Amino acid sequence: MYYVTLNNAEEARTIGRKLLAEKLAVCVNWYPITCAYIWQGEINEEPEVVLIIKTQAGYGSEIEKVIRQNINYTNFIAEISPSSINQGFLDWLNAEIPVKKLQSTI
Repeated sequence: MYYVTLNNAEEARTIGRKLLAEKLAVCVNWYPITCAYIWQGEINEEPEVVLIIKTQAGYGSEIEKVIRQNINYTNFIAEISPSSINQGFLDWLNAEIPVKKLQSTI
């Protein structure tokens, strides 16, 4: 699962739909939040959108490529590994998105 911050809902919609079309995600969700952050010594606050991407582990580079094709600012992209997932969802995920085989570094 990936947690991504974006500037607005249209970016999230565009990126989310591309990820679905390219079979990089089985489901996406986005919702508005308020972001408070430090920039150049000042505390700022502004609206932001979170995009949650439900997919298999190891798709980070492909997901980031789609994101970078649609935005040109620094944002947050994190892979979050759930410790457990309900079996019905996991069955759907495994049927739609292939599990990436880990490559050996040896």
